[in-house]
Amino acid sequence: MAKMVVVYKKPVDVKAFEKHYFETHIPLAKKIPGLRKYEISNGPITVIAGAPDVHLIGTVYFDDINAMKKGFASSEGQAAGADRRLYAPDDSGVQMFVFDTREV
Repeated sequence: MAKMVVVYKKPVDVKAFEKHYFETHIPLAKKIPGLRKYEISNGPITVIAGAPDVHLIGTVYFDDINAMKKGFASSEGQAAGADRRLYAPDDSGVQMFVFDTREV
């Protein structure tokens, strides 16, 4: 399974961020071909090491990296990527991690 984990710093306008994220971005992202699951952090986030200003963590799942690449290359994937720049335009406030996983 491949995952993309997106970590968002606390935005200046939390209410506007969350309105757009939940009402616009998630519905767009759920249309990406090959998307298996979309999870978000629930409740307060405790940072053990690193920047303490994490607001939300989103994780999307695909069968593998190739399925993820294909999904994000689609028109739906491109729309979701473009939308992220609307509610979180400053790349310094976003960290993205893409990786394949295996059970051990």
